[in-house]
This record gives sequence, structure tokens and C-alpha cells, in this order.
Amino acid sequence: MAVDATTAAAASTAADTSKTAAAKARLADNFDTFLSLLTTQLKNQDPLSPMDANQFTQQIVQMTGVEQQLLTNDLLQKLVSSSAGGLDTALGLIGKQVRAATTDANLVNGKANWVFKLDSAAADVKVEVLDSTGKVVSAKALTDVKAGDNPFTWDGKNALGQTMPGGAYTLRVSAKSSTGASVAGSIFIEGVVSGVEQVDGQTMLTINGSKALWSTVSSVTNVTTPSSTTSTDNKTDPAA
Repeated sequence: MAVDATTAAAASTAADTSKTAAAKARLADNFDTFLSLLTTQLKNQDPLSPMDANQFTQQIVQMTGVEQQLLTNDLLQKLVSSSAGGLDTALGLIGKQVRAATTDANLVNGKANWVFKLDSAAADVKVEVLDSTGKVVSAKALTDVKAGDNPFTWDGKNALGQTMPGGAYTLRVSAKSSTGASVAGSIFIEGVVSGVEQVDGQTMLTINGSKALWSTVSSVTNVTTPSSTTSTDNKTDPAA
């Protein structure tokens, strides 16, 4: 029942966010129309009987007030999201071994770990590691990669063998079958959750030093109690 309630709360929040976005769009259109009409009126007003400045000033103030109310609604929605299916629920994951859907992982102690899952076996797989600017710093070609989970560990070195600085890096995987057809897949990180925090209204999990979005039950696909021997250091490169 807790999962159902969380999902319902998330759906309600998403609907409210959509309504607020639509209201903002309408307000922007109305404000642009108002300014256009006001400018036309000012250009064509009778110099002997000018417009009442207090009237259109009051209208501008009213529109500004509506905009402020919409911004307040945004803030309230973020607060609701934090408590309904966000931070409260995610706190229960601390100390748990989880798998989270994300392409980003932190380079810690010379290693960054991912798991890429292929829907079917692939004859050729290209695995690339990108830095925060989107630049490819490492690339590896794999052959005859099996369907399902394939752990991948990057040693933190670029194509020239230079050690890259610690921080967040992104994994990109493209796979093709023996006939040249694209093979679909997904990318995860695995590890023990060591922390939970709110970032701009979103709940983030800290997994092996990496940040992963916790969006109710959609991003975390597996949760277990870690054994004393569980460690991402035990993962091996499929190319090894």
C-alpha cells in the first residue's frame, strides 16, 4: 500500500506541475498581449486627454502578483514532492544495496563502475566514457557481448594513459547484432546507499559516491540487504 500511495502522490504532483506550467504559458501570452495593446494605446492617445497612468500601472501590478503566486505554487509542489514519496521514502534505502538507472558514476580511487544491460546478445559493442563537458575521454570496443547484465569498470585513464581527475563521468554504450541491427539496453550503477539529499526539489541517492535520482520507484530497480562480501570492487570488465 505504501508504494501505491507514493505513486499516487507522485502522479498528483506531476499533474499539478503540468497545470502550473500551462498557467505560466497563458500568463506570458496575456502579458505580451497586454503590453502590445498598452503600447498601441500610448502611441495613439489623445495628447489633450492622456490615459490614466494609475489604471495601467494597477493592471501591471496585478499580473505581477499572479506570476508571484505561480512561483509560490512551484515551491509548494517541490515541498510536497519532498515529503510525499521523496525524502521520507528514500531514507529507508540508506544502508541498502541498490541498482539505480543512471548513466553517471563517480571516479573514486581510480575506478568508476557501471552495469550495462543488453536486451539481446551483441556482436559489437562500443563503450565510451564522457567527462562533464560531453567529451569522450575513453573508448573501448567489445565483441560477442552476452544479453543481460554486463558489469563495466573504468580505470580512470584517458586514451593517452593519463589519469583523469575524480568526479562524475557518463557512460555511453552502443551495441549492434551480428546482422548490424542496433541492440537496445540500459545502464545502471550498483552499490550501498550512503546518503539521501534534496537537490532543487528532487531526492538524490548517494551510491558509491555517485548521485542518482530517486523518483519514487522508477529509477531504483533492485533493493537488497548487502552481505559482508558485497563490493563493487569485485566487479570485472567484460572485456577482461
